[in-house]
Amino acid sequence: MSSSTHSHDTADEMAGAALKPKRKTKAKSAPEPLEDRVIDTALALIAVNGWSRVTLADIAAGAGLTLVELHDQFSSKGAVLSAYSRRTDVRVLRAVDPEDQEGEAPKDRLYEVLMLRFEEISQHKEAVRQLAHDMRDPFDLLAGMKPAMRSMHWMLEAAGIDSGGLKGAARARALALVWLAAFRVWLDDADGLAKTMAELDRRLEQIRFLWGRDETSARA
Repeated sequence: MSSSTHSHDTADEMAGAALKPKRKTKAKSAPEPLEDRVIDTALALIAVNGWSRVTLADIAAGAGLTLVELHDQFSSKGAVLSAYSRRTDVRVLRAVDPEDQEGEAPKDRLYEVLMLRFEEISQHKEAVRQLAHDMRDPFDLLAGMKPAMRSMHWMLEAAGIDSGGLKGAARARALALVWLAAFRVWLDDADGLAKTMAELDRRLEQIRFLWGRDETSARA
């Protein structure tokens, strides 16, 4: 074989190699944020064992952490639940599209925002059901009140309704009662949330006076 033939063969091999599709390297998925890992672990444990039987040591072990590492992020089981409430707020706020709310009455905007919240917590319904059943200790109830009220303020803001000042505080308290009434129905609602939707609509109708006269304005 001549050197020219060999060089042609080598060139052809190189060209063929260049034309072959390169094997794609599988992109590594980003690790789950530590807070989300702890929250999801806690919810999974609560769904099976209930709130009262889950310990911080259980949560740490399930999340692959030492107690010291968990302590660095959360001071108590209640703090984990507060983080879950906060995460729910954030996900609802992200899902709200202000353009879709244009021209809608405050009641309708609130209805849509709170239904987004129900859709979000439905992903962990058994855990939430266990929490509702088990959290009867006064200290647990008191610990849960502040995050719940904070969430109602954010839900008002997501619906374009001012939650500041005394009027805002009154609105948040009223909305908390609406949420609680609809939540109780949701716990046993297995019919595509139809009963929850009806209860939420009825309760919001009862407090529509809190939004002011101009029900089509962007802000109440």
